[in-house]
Amino acid sequence: MGELRRDPVIGRWVITNVERPMGPGDFEREAHEWKKGECPFCSGNEGLTPPEIEAVRQPHTKPNTPGWSVRVVPNKFPALRIEGDLERSGVGVFDMTAGVGAHEIIIESPDHHKELSDLDVPQIRDVIDKYCSRCLDLKKDKRFKYILIFKNYGPSAGASLEHPHSQLIALPMVPKNVMEELSGSADYFGFRDRCIFCDIIQQEQEEEERIILETDRFIAFCPFVSRFAFEAWIVPKKHSGHFHSIDNGEKEALAAVLKETLLKIKNVLSDPSYNFIIHTSPLGESGSESYHWHIEIMPKLTRVAGFEWGTGFYIVPTPPELAAGYLRKIKL
Repeated sequence: MGELRRDPVIGRWVITNVERPMGPGDFEREAHEWKKGECPFCSGNEGLTPPEIEAVRQPHTKPNTPGWSVRVVPNKFPALRIEGDLERSGVGVFDMTAGVGAHEIIIESPDHHKELSDLDVPQIRDVIDKYCSRCLDLKKDKRFKYILIFKNYGPSAGASLEHPHSQLIALPMVPKNVMEELSGSADYFGFRDRCIFCDIIQQEQEEEERIILETDRFIAFCPFVSRFAFEAWIVPKKHSGHFHSIDNGEKEALAAVLKETLLKIKNVLSDPSYNFIIHTSPLGESGSESYHWHIEIMPKLTRVAGFEWGTGFYIVPTPPELAAGYLRKIKL
């Protein structure tokens, strides 16, 4: 029999398999097969992308030439375009707006075969720095209400190119999933006058079962109400609502924790596809007392099927307590 667990932030239920849990070797291995052809993200192919927006470059190298270590470019096939006005309209009960936004690619390395977890900590810090600088720049555009930063690694996670990269999309509205987290966090704060994420950190430290690793500034753990096997969260210990507000020391510390967490997932689960998403407050909020930014990493080990789509419940084949044990014990 599974165990029903309720997410204390948004109220979502999951079913956790505590009787016959699956271990790392029980999941189907995914072959990372990619289309062959010239890679637009490799050094020397800068002309195959739109002109770069920002880059970390060697001194005296020019934009859109080799000599970079991190490069930000507009998505060649954007979901939303930065040009234009919102032009809100409606047809009966249906609301519409023009497809205005920003869609950018953060190319994490000029090396085609070096995944984010393979980079050294200073280079991962530079990637994080570009995440923040792009948020701060796009924040100036009053049309944008929310910025989503995410990474798709591997074909089953939605990656269309092998070369390591992540993406940023600026939206003219706050997404429903974000609104649910904000609302749940605000309800908890209104009832207890405390941040729910700060309380989760404290409980994880007390119970110690689900912690993957912990440093002075960050904690990584498998959440009690994981939706996916081996799901991992990275949460700053210092309360902060906005990811883009982190300082240089926090960027360095986050780079180290992100690298180690991704390496543990890679080694324990034989390099699975995964998504990671940075959850942060909307741009218009000065600083949330109730919300706490964090990163969610979701390995793609199982498929979402009819029951999940029909109910909103998730069936989790590996309890987070067991998953964290595997991740915590792996030697890097």
